[in-house]
Amino acid sequence: MSAIPDITDTETGIVQTTLDERWGKNKVQPQVVDVEARLSKGDRELTECPALYWEQGDCHFIIIKTDDNQYRTQFYYGNREQFGTSIPEYDNLGDCVLSLLRLQADHEITRAEEQDSKE
Repeated sequence: MSAIPDITDTETGIVQTTLDERWGKNKVQPQVVDVEARLSKGDRELTECPALYWEQGDCHFIIIKTDDNQYRTQFYYGNREQFGTSIPEYDNLGDCVLSLLRLQADHEITRAEEQDSKE
């Protein structure tokens, strides 16, 4: 199996533009990182994949590139609160980041409502 292509400047730009629209220009900047992931459920071995990672408040976000134009995503607040979208893999990075941010924004509203009901 060939290596997964690195994150390109264009891919970083797509994510940065979307983050700028949500939080303001350059308030949040994604970092290129390497992660290990199983590319299919049957894999025993982990594959090193490039990814984009950022934090906002107490939330962590990651978009993993699994092949040319193939992305997985999730956000998490710690080991016990991890969330993904209902789509296992995206073939469009713009759709991937938009879905991730929308889901996380909806989750923030739910978290706030739950917190308010406890008080």
